[in-house]
Amino acid sequence: MSLPQNLRTHPALPWIAALAVMLMWASSFVVIRAGGLHLSPGAMSLLRIGAAAVALLPLVVLGRVRVPRTGRLRVAVAVWGVAWFAAYTIVLNASEALIDAATAAMVVNIAPLIVAVVSGAVFGEGLPPRLIAGVLVAFGGIALITVATSTGHVSGLGIVLGIVAALLYAGSVLAQKRLLAHIDSTSMTVIGIGAGFLACLPYSPQLVSEFGDVPRGFVIAVIYMGVFPTAVAFLVWGYALTRTPAGVLTSSSLLVPAFTVGLAWLLLGEMPPLLAGIGGILCVTGAGFAIVPSVVAALRSRRDDPSLEHTDPSPRHGESPLRVQE
Repeated sequence: MSLPQNLRTHPALPWIAALAVMLMWASSFVVIRAGGLHLSPGAMSLLRIGAAAVALLPLVVLGRVRVPRTGRLRVAVAVWGVAWFAAYTIVLNASEALIDAATAAMVVNIAPLIVAVVSGAVFGEGLPPRLIAGVLVAFGGIALITVATSTGHVSGLGIVLGIVAALLYAGSVLAQKRLLAHIDSTSMTVIGIGAGFLACLPYSPQLVSEFGDVPRGFVIAVIYMGVFPTAVAFLVWGYALTRTPAGVLTSSSLLVPAFTVGLAWLLLGEMPPLLAGIGGILCVTGAGFAIVPSVVAALRSRRDDPSLEHTDPSPRHGESPLRVQE
């Protein structure tokens, strides 16, 4: 059932969607922390992305997926999907096999800064000092969380893989922003995850050989990561990205380490060290400093222009046909 028209067009909705995505992404870190490393990087990605692909099949059956009209666009979306859903997840899994999750999270979170700079310089979104300051403050909070929770296990290869994951993350977000001008977010997500799944299929023998030794609880946890932090979260992320600047939206991912600390405390009973708590507060403060002005500006524009209350909610070119029930 869809939401009322005035809610479907509310300018705060993309930011609420982004918050939901951050919570789902943070929960995946908690799942990995609780389950431990029971699968090799490629096998874990195959199971996770395979679960995501199965979860999205109903959208294909219901005709909600539109195949791109040109071969060039089809190739571009497929390459994006392989980079985001196969290469990124495999490289990140491999990185976390060599360094602890806290250190990996700090390295990967250079991605929002990359996206903010490139979006401002190349996409013409601007580079407000407030945005850069907020990203840097939040990154300082991530550094504190890392110092407080790191096991001290550092591998040069693990750091390099973390940097590669950050570059894949940033490049995928920037590419998605450009491609969403030519394809709706739902179709792009479904096709991209399908391409990522196909790219992970060579790891099938590994998954089969390792599956018998994997605790059933961890299998369920990985499937959860495929359905919610991957399939559902990326549908919602695509919806938000069509309606907000890429640099500002991506800076919201700086909330993930803070949310992870909080969820681990609530769900796993892990009392965060004082330094990690301070780092979490800095993450929230910095991300808020970067994001809140855009949220306020969106709400103010609606208040100042009453005609927006009656905007036609039908999807524009490049927007998701799921609108708000995504």
